[in-house]
Amino acid sequence: IYTPGFENYNDPLTAKYPLQLTGFHYKSRVHSTYGNVDVLKAACRQEMWINPIDARKRGIANGDRIRIFNDRGEVHIEAKVTPRMMPGVVALGEGAWYNPDASRVDQAGSINVLTTQRPSPLAKGNPSHTNLVQVEKL
Repeated sequence: IYTPGFENYNDPLTAKYPLQLTGFHYKSRVHSTYGNVDVLKAACRQEMWINPIDARKRGIANGDRIRIFNDRGEVHIEAKVTPRMMPGVVALGEGAWYNPDASRVDQAGSINVLTTQRPSPLAKGNPSHTNLVQVEKL
C-alpha cells in the first residue's frame, strides 16, 4: 500500500526547503542511550550526510560546519559529503543529545529539532523520515 507522506518531494514547501531529511539508527547509540559517552562520540562523530551534487551546489566540502534548518528549528553540525546519499536527500543519525548555544540553536545534531510532532501518515509513528530542510555552509 502506498500512502503519500507529508513534506515529500511533491510538497510546495520544497521551494523553500528543497532537501528531504531522513533519520537513521546510528552505530554508536541505541536511540539516545550512550549519547553521552565521550569515547563513542569521538569514534563516531555526529555528521549530516549529503550527496556531492547537493554539497557542490551549496559550496559545502566534507567536514565543513553547516546550518540545517526549517520552520521548526536549526542545527549547526559538520557535513559528511558522500555518494551514499541520493541527490535531494540528507540524513542525520537519530538519538543525538540536544545541546543548544546561547541562541538556542542545537550544536550536536539532534534531529528532533527539525522534525514535526505530527505522526506519520500510515504507521502513526515517529515522522523522522519526512521532513523538508535547507542546508547552507556556515
